[in-house]
Formats: sequence, C-alpha cells, structure tokens
Amino acid sequence: MIKDKVKTLWELCFDDSQAFIDLYFRLRYKDEITMTIQDGEEVVSALQMIPYPMTFCDKEIRTSYISGACTHPDHRGNGAMRELLSQAFERMTNEGVMLSTLIPAEPWLFDYYARLGYVPVFRHSLQQVSDAGTTDEEVVIRKVSDYDPEAYRYLNHKMHERPCCIQHTSDDFKVILADAAVSGGSVYIASVGNSIVGLAVTYLRESGLYINELFSDSPKVKAGLLHHIAFENTTQKGMFFITPPALGAEQSVLGMARIIDALGFLQLYAAYYPEKEMSIELTDKYLSVNNGYYYLNKGKCTHSKQRLSDSPLKLTISELGELLLAPMQPYMSLMLN
Repeated sequence: MIKDKVKTLWELCFDDSQAFIDLYFRLRYKDEITMTIQDGEEVVSALQMIPYPMTFCDKEIRTSYISGACTHPDHRGNGAMRELLSQAFERMTNEGVMLSTLIPAEPWLFDYYARLGYVPVFRHSLQQVSDAGTTDEEVVIRKVSDYDPEAYRYLNHKMHERPCCIQHTSDDFKVILADAAVSGGSVYIASVGNSIVGLAVTYLRESGLYINELFSDSPKVKAGLLHHIAFENTTQKGMFFITPPALGAEQSVLGMARIIDALGFLQLYAAYYPEKEMSIELTDKYLSVNNGYYYLNKGKCTHSKQRLSDSPLKLTISELGELLLAPMQPYMSLMLN
C-alpha cells in the first residue's frame, strides 16, 4: 500500500512522536490528496495537499495546505521535491484551488519555498501569561475529548469572524481534539447555562503550555478560561498565549502562502476594493497560466496575454502574494504542525 510506504518515509524524515504519526495517518492521511515520486517500488518523495477553506475578501476560497513534504536522504539534491510541488501546483489549478499554504519544518526551508513562489505572510504574536484572576461562578468550564457539535459550531462561528483566516471543518475539529490529547494538551469549553460562551485549545511543548486558540464572548469569560488553564498547568513551566498579530507586540512568522489562481484571486480582490486601479505584468515560473497582464478597475479584473496599457507594475507571483496578502495579516492556527 502506498500509505505504508509514505508513512515509512515520514518516520525516516521527521522527528515526530510515534503517537503523532499514528494519529496523522489514521485521521488525516488520504491517498487521494497524496502525491509521490517513486524509484521502482520505493517512495522517495511525498507530500499531502490538505484542503482548508479560508476567508478572503468577504468570500470563502479553497486552499491547499502542503503537509508532510519530504524526500529520502539518498535522493535529496536531485530536484525531486521541486518537481513534486510543480505537479501539485498544476493539480491545484485543475481542482479550483486559489491559494497554497504551508509551514516550513525548518527555518532554512523558508528560502527554499520562497524560490517556488511562497511568501511568509502568516504571522502570530506570543505573550507569556500568568494566572489572570478568578472564574465567574456563572461560567462553567470543562474539558472535552469527544466531538461536540455545539463546540464546533461555536469555534466555526468565531473563526469566521476573522476576515483573512484559514478555517476548519467539523472533520478538522475531530483531528484537533485528537492532536491536543496526543500532545498533552486539552480543549476547554466555557458555558453559561446551556450556551457556550468560550473555547480554548492548549498544547504541551517542552518549553511550556501553549494556548493556541482562545475565543470568548466577554473579557470575563476570557479571564476565567485563563485562570482555569493556569490552575491546571502543573508542568512548573511557563504558559504562553498565541494570538493573531497584535499591534505593538512582537510578531513571528509561522507560515507561507502562494497564489495558485492569480485571476480568480485578483477578481475577488478587485471586487472587495473597487476603488483600486492597477495594471500588472505578472510572471510565474511554475504556472504559466498566470503569466500575462492584469487590469483592475472599478471592481473588475481582466486578464490578457498582451499589454493593453503603458508602464504596468512588473511583479512575480511571490511579489503579488506579498502585495495583496501582507496588509491583510492572514492568520492560521491549529494546523497540525
């Protein structure tokens, strides 16, 4: 089975726990989203293209998250991953995907993926937190380990309030629950009566306990969740809160994005910003369908292979991604990275 061969390659290339690997290949891996290069019967390079919705310009677009990209040590340096990603871009185009995202496994990979058109636009802020006070008596906080449709509805509603953010399906939420359990973390729900008013997801790392998401209907509920999590944090290590990039706070790069469908992306952008007028000459080394001239005017975007205006702005696909996405401060979380 191809799945077993990909799993063997993963175990060779990544320093993940066996519990995490088993979880990934039980709940997340699918043959139909996997691409490989083989040498005889051996899989020497592989990746998965996990579909995620994303809010963008008041719409929901299709994205493809590159996961588990790896090449056997004996076959590195031969362009196998570059070829695999090039094939993946073509497949994404055919499947109507607008954007590809990923989180580099190592810092040096940011430069590698940049050469393929990815730009580091997903950022987050990190703050160390201490016990934030007390929990209001009306607020009941409990852990959940099994899928709860009401909890997912609350998470989904809150995440959709973010204007440029990777979203999670109900199946994703099941994976999030399992991943939190494997990592020594938890998923907490805060309720008042029968209504959910807050939710938090924590993960345990070597450096401490990390709150990867926390949503609440009020500052009081947020304080209660933080207090409850701090009370249960018996690691004797710090507690850290990961949030979307905050003004005045230090920001760190988490993930990268690459535009796959330039025309579709620009059409949504133009409709959302009808006041913007732009003339662009775009080049894409890996997706020739994106090459050409784009004209944004009065909420519309048209594409031509021939220049129709003077002095267009010359951009590569990565420069276009930076220009459009960076000001929006896109966000991703709970990505099983």
